[in-house]
Amino acid sequence: MKQYSAKQWLKGLGVAVGLFILFQMFISAGQLAGHSIAYHRAFDALKQRVSLDSAYLDIGNKTLNTPVNQSAVARYIDKFNQTLTDEGFPIRLVSLQGVNGTDTLRAKHSGETTFTMQNAEQRLSVSVSESNWWYIIELHPASVVGALILAPMLVRIRQTQKAKRLAAVDDALEDTPQPRLVIDLHKKTIGNGVDNTHPLLQNKPFCFYVALVKYCIEHPDTPLLHHKDVPPELISAANSVFSRLIELGHTKRKRPDFNANLDKTLSEIRSALEEVFSQFSDAKEKYYPPRAQGEGSRSKQHSFALTHLQEQDVEIIGN
Repeated sequence: MKQYSAKQWLKGLGVAVGLFILFQMFISAGQLAGHSIAYHRAFDALKQRVSLDSAYLDIGNKTLNTPVNQSAVARYIDKFNQTLTDEGFPIRLVSLQGVNGTDTLRAKHSGETTFTMQNAEQRLSVSVSESNWWYIIELHPASVVGALILAPMLVRIRQTQKAKRLAAVDDALEDTPQPRLVIDLHKKTIGNGVDNTHPLLQNKPFCFYVALVKYCIEHPDTPLLHHKDVPPELISAANSVFSRLIELGHTKRKRPDFNANLDKTLSEIRSALEEVFSQFSDAKEKYYPPRAQGEGSRSKQHSFALTHLQEQDVEIIGN
């Protein structure tokens, strides 16, 4: 069974809470819209009912100069409101002809509206109130259930998409050519295998560097010190490369002394490598013969061996 970290649980919880709030907002909007429609329908029904009941209700008559039977009107208002409550209408009758009811549920209502209406004998003054919106909005279980169902699905989809993006990045990195040392004996050049930077080297530094690369791959732990002669194996490898250049028609000159002017030879090699790996400074280090560091190191301690070089880091063409 897969174990989830605390961070993943928190992310899942955050998604669930966000979905719950979103769903509840939509449901609340629907509840408010339904309340508004129900109120207007109830308002029309109230007007019609009061108009009909006023013919049988002792609400007085200004023409006949008869007073309003306040107790009867108050009882009518209370009974009317009880019916509205039982039927679930979001409206209350507050007063009729200036007489208020004793309805204790009015605390849940606000926005009193007064209007007049004409019956067969006289004008009626009616006041009504609407249910407060905060009593209309209710927590709906669908928002909780929907959040709990969709949250794990969304988190899983997001993790899958993230994994796909990372895999795509890895694939892109794998498909992107990585810089490495490419030595072409046919053209007597060195390159990085990525761009078209291929500086030419003189015969001596070119042959010595090719031999140095081969020697360091075969002897990774052997130091090459300035105050000692170049190992015979390295000299022999440099001579072999020079012979190969003669075969390829690059030179007919006398074989150089690879033990002489070592500092100048290494300097020319470093200069060419600076150009080849100018855009890939991190990759350059393994191919770059180290410079001397510190006073006295050149004569006693400094090694110009390529200690981190492996066979897969180098491609030699025309060997």
